Amino acid sequence: MDLKEIQNLIKFVANSGVAEVKLETGDVKITIRTTLEGSTETTYVQQMPAQNMLQQAVAPQQIAPVAATPAVVVDENAKYITVKSPIIGTFYRKSSPDKPMFVEVGSTIGKGDVLCVIEAMKLFNEIESEFSGKIVKVLVDDMSPVEFDQPLFLVDPS
Repeated sequence: MDLKEIQNLIKFVANSGVAEVKLETGDVKITIRTTLEGSTETTYVQQMPAQNMLQQAVAPQQIAPVAATPAVVVDENAKYITVKSPIIGTFYRKSSPDKPMFVEVGSTIGKGDVLCVIEAMKLFNEIESEFSGKIVKVLVDDMSPVEFDQPLFLVDPS
């Protein structure tokens, strides 16, 4: 099973409303769990033959969801929506060094617009907006590491 098939499976499960899916094919085991908020948690484990296990340790890998999680900030920025990182990885404001930034301060965004890319385990995840508005502030520097639930952007929804 290749990475593209796994990504399609994650999207299908996230949109289906199913709580958990387990899939085993040959030497690959995949478990996808969805939470009440609709985000997914995927565990991807590849089994190795016994002789290779002695040579190297195998750890389960996490493939994180791609949808950004909006949350309301309770301080002086209370009127803004905070877009938070849905995964741990490296934050990029553009798809490649020779391309323009996805969004700038003052950019008007719509639902489904790509805000940034977060690289996790050599997988580049486009982070899409779940609402419309205007970018007020970019909270992370380009090519910086980000944590799960770390604020990335402030958006004025009006």
